[in-house]
Amino acid sequence: MEGNGYPRRTVLRAAALGAAASTLPLVNVHGQSSGGRLALGLWDHWVPAGNDAMRKIVTEWGQKNRVEIQLDFITSVGNKNLLTIAAESQARQGHDMLSFPTWEVHAKQDLLEPVDDIMGRLSQKYGALNPIVEYLAKVEGKWRAVPAISGSQNKPALGRIDLLKQHGGLDIQAMYPANTTTGTGAKEWTWDAFLKAAEGCHKAGFPFGLAVGQFTDATDWIGSMFRSFGAELVNSKGDITAKTDNVRAALEYAKKLCAFIPSDVFSWDDASNNRALISGKSALIFNPPSAWAVAKRDAPQVAEHCWTFPSPAGSAGRFTPYLPYFWGIWSFSRNKGAAKALVEYLSEREQAEAMVAASNGYDIPPFTSMTDFKTWETEGPPTGVVYNYPVKPHHQAQQFIACYPAPPEIAVQMYNQGIQAKMIARVVQNNETPDRAIAWAEREMEGFKRG
Repeated sequence: MEGNGYPRRTVLRAAALGAAASTLPLVNVHGQSSGGRLALGLWDHWVPAGNDAMRKIVTEWGQKNRVEIQLDFITSVGNKNLLTIAAESQARQGHDMLSFPTWEVHAKQDLLEPVDDIMGRLSQKYGALNPIVEYLAKVEGKWRAVPAISGSQNKPALGRIDLLKQHGGLDIQAMYPANTTTGTGAKEWTWDAFLKAAEGCHKAGFPFGLAVGQFTDATDWIGSMFRSFGAELVNSKGDITAKTDNVRAALEYAKKLCAFIPSDVFSWDDASNNRALISGKSALIFNPPSAWAVAKRDAPQVAEHCWTFPSPAGSAGRFTPYLPYFWGIWSFSRNKGAAKALVEYLSEREQAEAMVAASNGYDIPPFTSMTDFKTWETEGPPTGVVYNYPVKPHHQAQQFIACYPAPPEIAVQMYNQGIQAKMIARVVQNNETPDRAIAWAEREMEGFKRG
C-alpha cells in the first residue's frame, strides 16, 4: 500500500504523472534568473480566487528573488494530488515542493527535507501551533513539512439560523454571536442538546445532514464525536483500547441520533451533506464554509440564513474536526534553498491573511495568533457567518483529527477505512450490540497493527 492506502498497482499506473508535471505551462517570472528554477505543485483550491491569490503571492516572491517559477495547481478530485505524490516519490523527480494532504507527510517522511529551521523561526514569531499539526508532520522529533494555510480546513457545525430556532429550540446566533465572546454556547451546546435539536428538525422535515460512510466528511465529524465521549480505539502507544464504557456510550448515542437523520446516510458520498444544506432540505451539517459559499452563489435564500458555530461538547470536551494540508520539500529537490525560503514566506502573517481573504475565510492558519483576521468578521451574508469558523479561546474547543492519538501508521488505516462509521453501521443497520461492534473493530485494528 502507498500513501493514504492506495494499492501499489494504482500508483504504478499513475507513474507518468511525475514526469508529466514538468510539461505543464510555466509561470516565468524572471527570464535571467539568479535564484534558479523552482517547480511547485500546490493544491487546486475549491475557491477559484484562492488560486489567484496564491499565484500573485508566488509570482511576486519569484520576481523579487529572481527565481524562475513553475506553478502547477493539482486537483484533489480523483485523488490526482495523491497519485502525483506517489509517482514523484517513486521516480525521485518532479516538483521541488508539493502540497501534502493530512496523512501524507508520515507516509513519505524518508523523502522529505527536514524543516526544523523554518518551524523554529515561525513558532518564535507567531507562537503556539495547534498540536494536531505536530502529530501529523513531526516525525521522530523532526519537522518533515510546514503546516499550510491554503487548503487547511475546520469542519464545525454549519446550520440554518431560522430552522434551528423554529424547530430545534436553538438560537445559534445568541449561543455563538459574531465579534464578541459573550455567547452562551460554551455552556449550552452539548451532544444532548444536539440530539434534542436533531429530533425536532427531523420531525419538521429538515433533518441534520450527517453522513455515515467511508470518506472524510463522515469520518471527521464522527471522529470528533467519539473523542468528545472519551472514546479512544487505539492509544498513542498503539495498544487497542476499544473495550471501554466510553466507546459503548458513543455507539449508544450514535444509535439514538441515527433515528433522527435520513435513513440513507449510510450510502451518501462526500458531497451529499453539502447538497442537503444548499437545497434547503437540511438544518445542519458539519463542513467548512464552502457549502455556504456555493449557497451564496446558487441559493442565496439559503445562504442568508446560515451560521457557523463549534461542534457540541461531550463529557471529555469539545473537539472541532480539522483537516490540514502541509507544504513539503522533496529531499531530491534541486533547489532546496529557494523552496525553503518560499515556504517560510508563504507562512508569514501577511500572506496568510491574503489567502484567508481570497478564500472567503475557508483557509485555516496553524497558529492560534492568526485566528483574528478581519475576513471572518466581515464575510457575509449574513455578516459574521464565518466568525466562529476558526477555533477561538472562548469556544473552549480543540482542533482534532479522527483516530488520534493512535500512531499515524495505524491511524491512517483506521481513518481511510472509516472504522468508527462502520461500527455505527453495525449497531444501527445490523442491530448488533455495542460489544459485538467493538469486538469486530478490535479484529480489524489487530490487522492494521500487523500491516
